[in-house]
Amino acid sequence: MANKRRRQISGDNQTKTKRAKFTLESVNLPTTTTEGVVLVTGAGDVGQLGLGPDVLEKSRPALVELNHIVVDICAGGMHTVCLTKEGKVLTFGCNDEGALGRVTDGKEDAEFEAGEVELPAKVIQVSAGDSHTAALLEDGRVFAWGTFRDSHGNMGMTSSGNEKLPYEIIKDNIIIKIASGADHIVFLTNHGDVYTCGCAEQGQLGRTSERGSSRNARNGIGKGQIAKLLHPSPISLKPSLKLHFDNIWAGTYGTFCKVANSTDIYVFGLNNYNQLGLKSQNPHFMPTLSKEFSKYKWNLISSGQHHSIALDEDGKVYAIGRKDYGRLGLGEGCMDAEEIQLISTLEDKKIKNVACGSATSFAVTEDGDLYGWGMGTNGQLGTGEEDDLEVPTLIKSKQLQDRKVFRVSSGGQHTVILAISNSNNNQGDCI
Repeated sequence: MANKRRRQISGDNQTKTKRAKFTLESVNLPTTTTEGVVLVTGAGDVGQLGLGPDVLEKSRPALVELNHIVVDICAGGMHTVCLTKEGKVLTFGCNDEGALGRVTDGKEDAEFEAGEVELPAKVIQVSAGDSHTAALLEDGRVFAWGTFRDSHGNMGMTSSGNEKLPYEIIKDNIIIKIASGADHIVFLTNHGDVYTCGCAEQGQLGRTSERGSSRNARNGIGKGQIAKLLHPSPISLKPSLKLHFDNIWAGTYGTFCKVANSTDIYVFGLNNYNQLGLKSQNPHFMPTLSKEFSKYKWNLISSGQHHSIALDEDGKVYAIGRKDYGRLGLGEGCMDAEEIQLISTLEDKKIKNVACGSATSFAVTEDGDLYGWGMGTNGQLGTGEEDDLEVPTLIKSKQLQDRKVFRVSSGGQHTVILAISNSNNNQGDCI
């Protein structure tokens, strides 16, 4: 649990609204006290595996040689982010649009190997999307780099365009948690407010109408409208609700916000397969109470393109959304899940961590076992094969044999695993 952090804020924002009287004492950030080693599997054609320029794909977990102790990991669309014990950020993978946050031009193979991002203070959380990365500092500032994209192409990260080096993306607020979708970032402040920025086309920002969600909206054509979308602003809530939030999660095209001291979950974004737990399959552009997700007490919600996997406080795993490629883990012949379904094959196990890729799902048990299911086309499940899996399947490999997994993150076509270290920290036989 993160400690309460204070930072002086200039201007009139301190007394702008009465909502500022609500203060979160702590927030449920990913634990960074366990030290681990990084393993990767799947596609590595642009360096997202961090195994050097000669390794373009792995079908089983392979150990990444790093000179740092890693405590958290994030898989972006085609890049990988690692948080070290010292609060430093390492990145590797595609840097065409600045997602690595460091200069790689003119440096041979610099994208294929881990490099440090220069940041002004200790980092306590990282997040990553298709072409961007964000870092939360211990003093409540957030720096981001890369770009957002929409159906028209590159949006930039700011009105100036792509940010290839860390840029302080939100000011005059103390942020205590961040979350990234494919092309949007969600911020939770210490006063329980939620801010968003990025692409709004599927409703994932929760603060603009469908008409205003495109850069070509009538109320601000072109760069003016892009600037509004790229500037972090509060989500739209009826003042009469007087809501404050104490947790956030971002899916590929959607957002989940937990109401403080309640099980209520408000959602917005793409819901074409009911992945937000709403009955209507239209995109939802404003925060809407999800009765399905509000039924349970969640530790973690992860959402891919068209499905969501959620972990409750009892260590049980649930799925909702699209069935194709086996991503729900409900077995062969299952239907699309319009309501949240318990994954029965994991029912007798205590699960500590879950994650979704675009069409993949993973679960980590308290004993350190890793289970995967869904699309295996690029080896991102780590089974050694490229077959899809309809049910959670134990991932076995030499690199996992004497290690306990405690966290997993899946991107577009690759997966990153964090496991407790052992005496064998050399690269060794990375099959």
